[in-house]
Amino acid sequence: MGKQKILIVDDDKHIAELISLYMMKDGYETEEVYDGREAVKMAESFQPDLILLDLMLPGLDGYQVCTEIRKTSRVPIIMLTAKGETFDKVLGLELGADDYIVKPFDPKELVARVKAVLRRYEPKQEEVDKNRLKFGGLEINLSNYSVSYNGKSLEFPPKEFELLSFLAQHPNRVFTREQLLDRIWGYEYVGDTRTVDVHVKRIREKLNSEDEWGILTVWSVGYKFGQK
Repeated sequence: MGKQKILIVDDDKHIAELISLYMMKDGYETEEVYDGREAVKMAESFQPDLILLDLMLPGLDGYQVCTEIRKTSRVPIIMLTAKGETFDKVLGLELGADDYIVKPFDPKELVARVKAVLRRYEPKQEEVDKNRLKFGGLEINLSNYSVSYNGKSLEFPPKEFELLSFLAQHPNRVFTREQLLDRIWGYEYVGDTRTVDVHVKRIREKLNSEDEWGILTVWSVGYKFGQK
């Protein structure tokens, strides 16, 4: 099992570096970012096991970053706030933060808080298996919306992920374009079935064409996920 990854988000580079040093000393892999917008991007690409998130940030503040990340991920978030800053603990927790700590803090206390939150999130083996679909070299992780092929992470926007994961959860079952449009985009979506075709095309381009698993066209009917 590889090192657990911590994303550190703080506009004060010295504080971010100090936190990073303590986390690495304790065996974690770290990345540092210094503004809110970059934090949202890095949360998706770095796939951290936990995020340490400063409240006051340029671009997007900590509340906004937390809200954006929670749209696609359940990664644990600990908010950092300077003493004297107005910090609404209830709002922070309602937006999806798991804990908060006030600066200046004892680095040992921060490490202890990180360990405590990560322990709460340690999935049981059966939960891991239930949330992870594997087909040959393709792995679909339902808990963090990630897709990898032969260990390499692939970029999947939300709708592409939802379409692929839905079909993969029903292998070899054929769905019409209308059914997929309804299941993934919903009753109120104003569009046509070509939307499904476009997304299937994009998904196929990202998956290795030589892999034995993928989305198959069932002529005159629709699509299914199965072996080629």
